Amino acid sequence: MGTQAYTGSQNLLIDADDTLWENNIYFERAIAQFISFLNHETYSSEQVREILNDVEREAIITHGYGLHSFAHALAQTFERVSVEPVTAELHEKVLSFAHQIAGHPVEIIPGVPETLQYLASRHHLILMTKGHVAEQTGKIERSGLKDYFAAIEIVSEKDESAYRAISDKYALIVDQSWMIGNSPKSDINSALAAGLNAVFIPHDNTWVLEHEQVATPTSSRLLQIENFSELRHHF
Repeated sequence: MGTQAYTGSQNLLIDADDTLWENNIYFERAIAQFISFLNHETYSSEQVREILNDVEREAIITHGYGLHSFAHALAQTFERVSVEPVTAELHEKVLSFAHQIAGHPVEIIPGVPETLQYLASRHHLILMTKGHVAEQTGKIERSGLKDYFAAIEIVSEKDESAYRAISDKYALIVDQSWMIGNSPKSDINSALAAGLNAVFIPHDNTWVLEHEQVATPTSSRLLQIENFSELRHHF
């Protein structure tokens, strides 16, 4: 939206999953396989998904984000709705839907490497992602994008307090600092609440638990664009 170009060096905090590389599509495929395998006699696919969403919300509280939490949620959902005894064999089959995600290569979103190269020559880039530290670190290393960033922050949650902590750590001037990502909940609304600017890049497969109505700040602190490459027109 708009063609505003922001002059001068900016601090760009950039999300990773579903902003730099594909992520949720693999979880969605695993969920589809899980629901198909369950083939429930009473619950529809939509109802099973709603139960899974609720279980995932619970799992995040105790297990955080990542494959371990997702596997736990699948197993818990299976146990809640299964019409047959949950044997060790069935349990392992359910867990396999989550574990297969770990084997996927990092699929970089088109336009990302050249855009990061351009931005890194003009601005201060910080990669800010949430999740399991080992999993996120592995993806960052395999992506080949690490060297474009001056710093990398892996946090347990991307909420207002996390953004304030990062702002304090790097002594960021909020008027010159932007959070860039696809999640209304974690990347946009929380950053705006902490006083930062934000760039919203919608993704068709953003995780349902990250959905929220995007805040509408009174100033021009929010920019929405269609794809990552468009950042070159603004920064």
